[in-house]
Amino acid sequence: MSYVAHIVGSLADSGNVLAQLWQTAMDNLALASAQAGHPLPTGPGDPTWGDNPAITREMLPATLQTLGTTLLSGFFTILLGLPLGLLLVALGPKGLLENRTVFQVVSFIVNVVRSFPFIILVIWIAPFTRLVTGTSLGWKAACVPLVIGAVPFFARLVETNILSVDEGKIEAAKMMGARRAQIMWGVQVREVLPALIQSTTVLIITLIGYSAITGTLGGGGLGQMAMNYGYNRYQSDTMLVAVVLFVVIVQVFQMVGDMLSRLVDHR
Repeated sequence: MSYVAHIVGSLADSGNVLAQLWQTAMDNLALASAQAGHPLPTGPGDPTWGDNPAITREMLPATLQTLGTTLLSGFFTILLGLPLGLLLVALGPKGLLENRTVFQVVSFIVNVVRSFPFIILVIWIAPFTRLVTGTSLGWKAACVPLVIGAVPFFARLVETNILSVDEGKIEAAKMMGARRAQIMWGVQVREVLPALIQSTTVLIITLIGYSAITGTLGGGGLGQMAMNYGYNRYQSDTMLVAVVLFVVIVQVFQMVGDMLSRLVDHR
């Protein structure tokens, strides 16, 4: 019996040591978190809703990060995707710069990039992201894969819109002596401007959804909040607030896009 008691006592002592080590680790984590200016993540049984620091202190910065990621990546996507879409139309059949070989090459590259599952693309180009931004973490770094993944998508939307322009208007512009650039921007883009704004709205909303994916991989924003607190820490309140904010942001961008599309539509 004394032998058994000795074993039980040893196990109890070991348990006490492990508990002390765990408490020390938690204290160190709390200290590091406080020094970094971030609240210690909470879990089941901890304060919720208005008492939850994840909601009261971290949600607003995360929302601003999501907006920053969306707007910055959207700007560069439009900057690169619009000319690419025009180029696809110009190189294609009956285009202003018709060239079947070059068109097929450019179209193939666009299709290849579009074929990548986005989460795989984010991981695969992480070295390039670090080269561009100096890191693969944070909302600014998340813009790199977002732009690379969205440019081909937006280019195809632009191509579809431009192809709907009446060929008679293009021929009329040619007969009046308009240059190719004037036809592209003054006729093709102008004629489908409402549709282009709608396509831009689709792009922005798609980027909002993709930003949630980058957030789960360390890209900041509401996606990271939902992952770190809502999923990993079982905080259903944080998850719900993040989802509601996503819905609100999407609705606002959709309303603005619809309004701008109506304003420029003079048909």
